Amino acid sequence: MRAAVMRHHRLVVDDIPAPEPRRGEVLVKTLACGICGSDLHALEHTELLVEGARRSGGPFVMDVARDVVMGHEFCAEVVDHGPGTERRLAAGTRVCSMPIVFSSHGIESVGYSNDNPGGYAEYMRLSETLLLPVPNGLSTEFAALTEPMAVGVHAVAKARPGPDDAPLVIGCGPVGLAVIAALKLADIRPIVAADFSARRRELALAMGADIVVDPAEHSPYNAWAEAAAYADPTQAPPRAPWLTGPHLRPALVFECVGVPGVIEQIMAGVPANARIVVVGVCMQRDHIEPMFGINKELNLQFVLGYSGEEFANTLHWIAEGRIDVAPLLTGTVGIEGVAGAFAALASPEQHAKIIVEPWRA
Repeated sequence: MRAAVMRHHRLVVDDIPAPEPRRGEVLVKTLACGICGSDLHALEHTELLVEGARRSGGPFVMDVARDVVMGHEFCAEVVDHGPGTERRLAAGTRVCSMPIVFSSHGIESVGYSNDNPGGYAEYMRLSETLLLPVPNGLSTEFAALTEPMAVGVHAVAKARPGPDDAPLVIGCGPVGLAVIAALKLADIRPIVAADFSARRRELALAMGADIVVDPAEHSPYNAWAEAAAYADPTQAPPRAPWLTGPHLRPALVFECVGVPGVIEQIMAGVPANARIVVVGVCMQRDHIEPMFGINKELNLQFVLGYSGEEFANTLHWIAEGRIDVAPLLTGTVGIEGVAGAFAALASPEQHAKIIVEPWRA
């Protein structure tokens, strides 16, 4: 089968053996697969990803000297059933799945594995028990965005937002846009979002942000404070009598950049008692000054992925139109165009989400 293969920090198109489904697995034909920002990082920082996973017990187990077929945001079509399957979904059924498979060794990732090719290939093998049929009427391209949108749903759920919380999203790439969509879904408003890119600020508004800020011109934290003031101070909870100035709602801040230094910048900029949710994936070593967290009594929460329930709910919310993913789709390529798409995604002004269609001519 044809595939875009990560080989020695390069993406090359090659013919590789089609996977054969193991016990409990199905063979699927990849219809569409989104390119994730984590894939861009993995191509550049493969050794850091693998070493960090090894030391922290993470799921990304790869031999960097061997080929890897990435791609974990996919919609596929059932082709054949392996041994021990219930055949509950007929061949031709469109499906989504969390990008993992069950094996005798436990849980294995799809797309960050030498043995489980991801969606930048014509075929994959997936665990039957994880397959979710795509609701009728939902486009294949929209269904493929279930995975990245579930990341935002999970991040907001882990934040445990309260009714008075005022959110601030730092970074409006695909991860930040998913968080914005999830905040809109949960009706946590007003949503303030910040990004240096004019194009990404436009997308943030399209996905549900109420206020967007260019950090080069205005402080995101000042913009948040203006939006977070209680409209009716008499409805605000009691506070210490020596505190002056506007009575502000609790700060709920999402770090969606994943670049060294951003967490520390946020800790310096947020008000006391803020809750910071780190969604961006930083693969390099970073540092913070604990005194900012101590003196402000900050809460720092790291998140990863989603639960099976969150993934399934996200698919249905997209189908129902409660999560609008249309603004995110900015390009499509075939397998031969994957390397060029990676290069194009390096510029925030060009694209948000490029979809790989392996069978595209």
